[in-house]
Amino acid sequence: MRALLQRVLRAGVRVNDEIIANIDAGLLVFLGIHRHDTNRDAEWLARKILQLRIFSDDRGRMNLNVKDAGGSILVVSQFTLYGEARKGNRPSFSEAADPQRAEELYELFARYCRDGALPVQTGKFQAHMQVELLNDGPVTLLCDSESTFKDAFAAKN
Repeated sequence: MRALLQRVLRAGVRVNDEIIANIDAGLLVFLGIHRHDTNRDAEWLARKILQLRIFSDDRGRMNLNVKDAGGSILVVSQFTLYGEARKGNRPSFSEAADPQRAEELYELFARYCRDGALPVQTGKFQAHMQVELLNDGPVTLLCDSESTFKDAFAAKN
């Protein structure tokens, strides 16, 4: 499971010209689901994101997590995070999970984030979305679940 996190001052999602999700300060999480991901990956990655201290404290140091900073989370499905573009000119998405399993894990990830007792909104799975954001910092991080790390390490050895 792969998450591209952006610390934002605001973010929103539109589908068919209608705003379906909108947050003020917090995290925009673009979430990609790998074909080998499990429920454990969803839990581990949600917990990791909830604990990341990437918000400024009163001294300007990144020392607060999203909840401590009073933020929200917006989760947007993003299968293209598993796009492979090393060969040719058209990316391959063969490592992304099939849509049914991906949606299950996407919803589970969002539920684990909600269990952190902070506001969580989501985009619409498999919809063509327009995402608007105002990045804060900018702060952008790429986080992979434990199984993704293991797969990448095994492929190199």
